[in-house]
Amino acid sequence: MADHSVPLTFYTLIRKYSYLQSQVVKQVRTVASRISAATPGKFLLLQFSMSQVTQVGDSISNLISQVNSMITNAVRNQKQ
Repeated sequence: MADHSVPLTFYTLIRKYSYLQSQVVKQVRTVASRISAATPGKFLLLQFSMSQVTQVGDSISNLISQVNSMITNAVRNQKQ
């Protein structure tokens, strides 16, 4: 059985997150430019998208914080 998994790197994670953010910004601009045609459903979808981007950003931030803590602990343990 072949392993077709792609390794996840910080670079690809941040790049994909940046793309996701830019897509949500485009959605916001589209809704804002046609505010008279905006429906409650479009606003709900936009709010959901913004919430998802925020959650992904928080997860990335937590991941970076955990990696930083692991590195700090590893360095501290080597000094002892």
